[in-house]
Amino acid sequence: MGEFELIRRYFASAPCAAPAPGVALGIGDDCALLQLSPGEQLAVSTDSLVAGVHFPDSCDPALLGQRALACAASDLAAMGAAPLGFTLALSLPEADEAWLQGFARGLNEMAGHCGLRLIGGDTTRGPLNINITVFGRVPAGQALLRSGARPGELLCVGGWLGEAAAALPCVLGQLPVDDEAARTLCASYWTPRPQLALGQALRGLAGAAQDISDGLLADATHIARASGVALEIDLEQLPLSPALLACLPLEEARQCALAGGDDYRLLFTLAPEHLQPLREQGFEIRPLGRVRAGQGVSLLDGEGRPLPLPAGGYEHFART
Repeated sequence: MGEFELIRRYFASAPCAAPAPGVALGIGDDCALLQLSPGEQLAVSTDSLVAGVHFPDSCDPALLGQRALACAASDLAAMGAAPLGFTLALSLPEADEAWLQGFARGLNEMAGHCGLRLIGGDTTRGPLNINITVFGRVPAGQALLRSGARPGELLCVGGWLGEAAAALPCVLGQLPVDDEAARTLCASYWTPRPQLALGQALRGLAGAAQDISDGLLADATHIARASGVALEIDLEQLPLSPALLACLPLEEARQCALAGGDDYRLLFTLAPEHLQPLREQGFEIRPLGRVRAGQGVSLLDGEGRPLPLPAGGYEHFART
């Protein structure tokens, strides 16, 4: 099977490649054309997943397709952008039809969940590498940034933390997936749900925002640095799910939540008066700290005393 037959069979004919509002021209020409309304800006983000680095060499391709797109789409959520489309650049060691069928199925499922259309890309022979670029629209001047946190705001997260990190031993085949709690953790790793609706609801309300990919502490540091403020995190307020606590002791669960990464939840600052109205709209928002004048990130115990910060947060090319 040649490159163009591969594209036609598994991607160009997929439901997620069908025409959609905002996509003036999709797959088939040298470029896609996206149509923005007056007063809108285009949000763009690229994410790469490499076999053996971001996922095991041997894994379910349908789950991999879902995860690959979800990780990229989460950046749109973090900016408050409404989804438009995505491109896929796929490097494959060989054109394995069974693998391609599974991957395309998972990719299409997540595209439907996110409201994204496949609008182009490229395929080539080489080590397995998935590169996805996502495009979204946001009203001019309303994108959520990391740089707007203000003292007096709450530090909030859009749901549980730590589940994906706790799933790693199961994902890597080191532990069996033998009960409901373990299956819940694995689902958090393989099929995260980008918080696109929450991101759009936070426009004009959140001081600063980003998604949690490298761990709560690491990503909170980005907000603190960009905003020139101090962020305090209450250890007792970490949102730990029943599934996480069923699989790990409390201290290990907290470590996963603080530094494990791969949560793809939104981390944001919010004036206290906005919390309840957003909750009444059905959003699962959990305050876990506050914004103060100063700089950096601190971790506090139940009495408000500073605690040592655990090491963690993934960084490519870090010295070991």
